[in-house]
Amino acid sequence: MKYGMGNTLRILFKRARRSIWAPRCRVFPLFFGILLFAFPLCAQVIPKVTVSVADAQKPADVALALQILFLITILAIAPSLLVMLTSFVRIIIVFSFLRRALGTQTMPPDQVLVGLALFLTLFIMMPVFTEINDTALQPYMAEEIKWDEGLKRAGEPIKNFMLKQVDEKDVALFIRIAGKPLPRTENDVTFDVLIPAFITSELKTAFIIGFIMYIPFLIIDMITASVLLSMGMMMLPPIMISLPFKIVLFVLIDGWNLIVRQLVGSFY
Repeated sequence: MKYGMGNTLRILFKRARRSIWAPRCRVFPLFFGILLFAFPLCAQVIPKVTVSVADAQKPADVALALQILFLITILAIAPSLLVMLTSFVRIIIVFSFLRRALGTQTMPPDQVLVGLALFLTLFIMMPVFTEINDTALQPYMAEEIKWDEGLKRAGEPIKNFMLKQVDEKDVALFIRIAGKPLPRTENDVTFDVLIPAFITSELKTAFIIGFIMYIPFLIIDMITASVLLSMGMMMLPPIMISLPFKIVLFVLIDGWNLIVRQLVGSFY
């Protein structure tokens, strides 16, 4: 009786397993067939990329390799150049001061402030980029000038922009630190002196704008704290009460329009 019951259970288990796996057994061959058919097609589409190092046969090969290395280096430091050699530093610092003066913590978010500062930088620097494109990039693409001449022409508009914004005291400071003679004209100022002097001047200008912008909001905080202290509400944070008033004041005076207009106008 036990032997017969065991055979019966074994037969029922085999039938159930066949009924479960039968549809899948029909699908699996079709799936693997599609993979085997599609794999050669995909293998033909994917390109082959190789990197090789060989001995230079002539000086032109070495010059070409150095140009490629120089181009890769420029692309790697392009974000730093965009931040440090343009109006981005002043704009983003002023926006950071504005957010702290309002007391909104992370509003607007960092991504919004950086994006707005980036597009304002592109707007301010567009005449410079246009001049670089007309005097350096397009002649180089047309093979009218060599890459060293194109690089020299591309640096002139950026240099003129920085010279208009830099403070003479900062330029004199870095010239004195470097031990170089005083330049006779603006064209004699080199980039190794002009770039740190420009960044220092931008930081100083941004802090001055931030301080002036901070004063009205500081007055509101002081008035709110005095009122709360006179009412005996010493445990209530003044920033919680003054925040709505600062936001209303900022909206009523159209603060974003005013700040953006003053920032853009400070570069002209």
